[in-house]
Amino acid sequence: MVRVWLIIGVIAAFFYIYSIVDCALADGPRVRGVPKAAWIAIVVVFAVIGGILWFMIGRPRRALPAGPRTMAPDDDPDFLRNLERDRAQQERIRRLEQELTDLDDTPKKRPGEADGHRDA
Repeated sequence: MVRVWLIIGVIAAFFYIYSIVDCALADGPRVRGVPKAAWIAIVVVFAVIGGILWFMIGRPRRALPAGPRTMAPDDDPDFLRNLERDRAQQERIRRLEQELTDLDDTPKKRPGEADGHRDA
């Protein structure tokens, strides 16, 4: 039983220290409830209960990013429009490459040749 109380005491000590450090490093104007100095006093005087109160009531909430909300690609009309444009561009490139291949495959006429027959 002594071991259990010892483990509980160590956990409570770590929580107490963590609560004090977290309270001291918090942004003062964003602290909720009472002023930051009062929260530090509450956490120091009331130990574990003060730490619990700090985390439940006084700790500032995380700030959400102010930027625009990200969308899934399927919901983004710009992304879908770009897909169609890219697909059309790839098709155009494929056709041009095919035309170049066809031009390379046709026999070339030499100067002085007529209709593919050589004059002898």
